[in-house]
Amino acid sequence: MSPVKLESSVDNKPVDNGNVNKCLKTPLSGLETIAPLVRSVEETPEPISTEVQGTIPSWINGNLLRNGPGKFEFGNTHYNHWFDGMAMLHQFKINKGQVTYMSRFLNSDAYKKNSERDRIVMSEFGTLAMPDPCKNFFQRFLSRFEMMEPTDNASVSFVKYKGDYYVSTETNFMHRVNPENLESLEKVDWSKFIAVNGATAHPHYDPDGTTYNMGNSYGSKGALYNIISVPPEKTDSKDTLQGAKILCSIVPANKSHPSYYHSFAMSENYVVFIEQPIKMDLLKIVTCKLRGKALNEGIYWDPKQETVFHLVDKRTGEVSSVKYHTKAISTFHQINAFEEDGFLMLDMCCSDDGQAIDNYLIQNLRKSGEGLDEVYNTICRAFPRRFVLPLNVTSEMPTGQNLNTRPSSTATSVKISNVKVFCQHEDLHGDDLHQYGGLEFPQINYGRFNTRPYRYFYGCGFRHLVGDSLLKMDLNDKTVKVWYKRGFYPSEPVFVPSPDAVEEDDGVILSVVLTPSQDKGTFLLVLDAKTFEELGRANVPVNMPYGFHGTFNSSA
Repeated sequence: MSPVKLESSVDNKPVDNGNVNKCLKTPLSGLETIAPLVRSVEETPEPISTEVQGTIPSWINGNLLRNGPGKFEFGNTHYNHWFDGMAMLHQFKINKGQVTYMSRFLNSDAYKKNSERDRIVMSEFGTLAMPDPCKNFFQRFLSRFEMMEPTDNASVSFVKYKGDYYVSTETNFMHRVNPENLESLEKVDWSKFIAVNGATAHPHYDPDGTTYNMGNSYGSKGALYNIISVPPEKTDSKDTLQGAKILCSIVPANKSHPSYYHSFAMSENYVVFIEQPIKMDLLKIVTCKLRGKALNEGIYWDPKQETVFHLVDKRTGEVSSVKYHTKAISTFHQINAFEEDGFLMLDMCCSDDGQAIDNYLIQNLRKSGEGLDEVYNTICRAFPRRFVLPLNVTSEMPTGQNLNTRPSSTATSVKISNVKVFCQHEDLHGDDLHQYGGLEFPQINYGRFNTRPYRYFYGCGFRHLVGDSLLKMDLNDKTVKVWYKRGFYPSEPVFVPSPDAVEEDDGVILSVVLTPSQDKGTFLLVLDAKTFEELGRANVPVNMPYGFHGTFNSSA
């Protein structure tokens, strides 16, 4: 596929007008409006047929499950941030080369209460619910002093615990769902099992089914970062998170301003927590309702702070005394982490700025023309990078020495003291990745290569506010294969291995592609993961909003 052809400024040089982000090599203009991708849609609660073009391999048997916002207003009240929309669950059932589609809104308390009142009554990340207009002035005034109730609008991803599927966000609430009909089965509260106030929507899995996650806890003495493990098997049919435990707790550099994190990394023996300079002002967050502000007003980027990698032994819960520092970076998604020859390789999508969350207001996503271009050009793009962390740092090693002795690696790990190593990354890409807007939503052949040395990863290119291309990266020579069609916006790629797979990339890539310029122009795309050529697609006669994350539930 040919690269994106968008107009850029004269001589391909960034325009330094104070608004263009220094992270962009070339600012863009002429971006297509994507407003239809952030509009409310109706659910499709019964399976409908799709029109298949090309060939969908007959060995694919299961459900592609996806999650994301699908409703952005109730009555005359509107959400402010993309993350706020009500969770809509999607299922693409693939069997014998045919595909059916269905969707349902998550039957959360937030959705039910908002629907009953026909207005937003549950606050979300970027939207503060207004007091009930039916109350008198004094009652409305007093309501500002009530604690904000955490949302159960689990709109981020599908996750798995003990063989069951859940939809998750970053609060203490998840919902167990039936992957066959998307029915909401049970609301589950993390805080009923362990002392945490939330958990990420990106757990990691060991081969035996043990699940690891992270969640914060807040007390009178401030915040703690907690590493969580959940056993692989149920004790009875009603078991959800029974047996979950906190492996260890890590004290933030500033207890009243802990870091925000969306995910974490895991190797064979370690959980890697990334304490980044996206900070949460707990006083502002606790008082946001009193001040009439949403939660996101309490999150800020502090570029003066370094990013710190904390290593935790998965078996013992021991936190390494050595802290690995790097410059201020932000990360939302890690690619992989593995150990080899006394080093831990940490691969992740990174940005040199941490203010991207602020740009994903719904009003920004619905802009057009110069206003849309300006929003895009102020966002720092994310690129895949590798940090090399030496695992055996001893007092005998001289300070000031680069401890990374791996051949052909350009990353550095300089010993500052017995408990501090300063790391500089190496790029996992060539210069050509810049023309695709960097890479996010990374995925690998997780079942076989998570926590192991690997060669390939997949993701979306971002020459827009949402993904507008699919990318396959080869770590051997840092080359990229691209699927791109102008005006088409693919979702996070999901790798599905073929049943007789021998090589790492034997399988297919599944992605849901949206076309904002066409009514009901949605299709499920199937690519050969090896060649990155299209095998087939299933056209879905519905409109669909751009979502976040998904997974493949095999029926084989």
